[in-house]
Amino acid sequence: MARLGPPGGLSEAHKKELWERWKAGESISDIARALKKPPGSIHGMLKATGGIVPPARRRPWWALSLSEREEISRGLASGESMHTIAARLGRSASTVSREVERNGGRRNYRAAQADVRAWERARRPKRCLLTESERLCDVVAKRLKEDWSPQQISGWLKRRYPDDEAMRVSHETIYRTLFVQTKGTLKRELLVHLRSRRMMRRARCASTAGQRRGQIKDAVSIRERPPEAEDRAVPGHWEGDLLAGSRNTHIAPPWSNAVRGS
Repeated sequence: MARLGPPGGLSEAHKKELWERWKAGESISDIARALKKPPGSIHGMLKATGGIVPPARRRPWWALSLSEREEISRGLASGESMHTIAARLGRSASTVSREVERNGGRRNYRAAQADVRAWERARRPKRCLLTESERLCDVVAKRLKEDWSPQQISGWLKRRYPDDEAMRVSHETIYRTLFVQTKGTLKRELLVHLRSRRMMRRARCASTAGQRRGQIKDAVSIRERPPEAEDRAVPGHWEGDLLAGSRNTHIAPPWSNAVRGS
């Protein structure tokens, strides 16, 4: 039975490989074997984002950089005023003042610690477009219940509301809102109305061609069994069936092919 668990313990390199393999169409079991992790852990990581590759985190162009914070730290150590430090950085004095106050003040400010805190604060989730408009969300949910595809809904909205930008949403945003449940706008029950019926998103280019799914590795066909097993001339041979169940579980009940009473 597959061991379920959190998607922890993956390095950044392994996470990158995981998403590359997923986009290439590999199964969860194949990815788990390649990364030497339990399938449940791989499934947990994929399910957290609905099978959608999370965007790489980037620092906004307007945010203070580590080098700027180091310059602020040096200026404070030299006893310079906020205005002097700000002028040298090309920033407003209020920006420098807020940066110093939220990170321990003039005496306790440390550039590296301040940069780590800023990076962590920037993790807050962005509001979903459908969250900001209850009217738009209701219209999208109604059409999904009528078995419209996200592409159809997006195109219909453009034609139905040509002069109302607030009633526009891309099909990709609808998919993301459905699959990434942390956005909490469209109910997960609406997934059954999608034509693919998938619980996670797969890339359009994903392919399973050439993969040995559902096959036993190095399996020997029953047609190749030795003659003594075929005609039951020698006791002691066994045969069995492999039954596959849900949650990646399997059972192999054996039954004897031996000669009765020998």
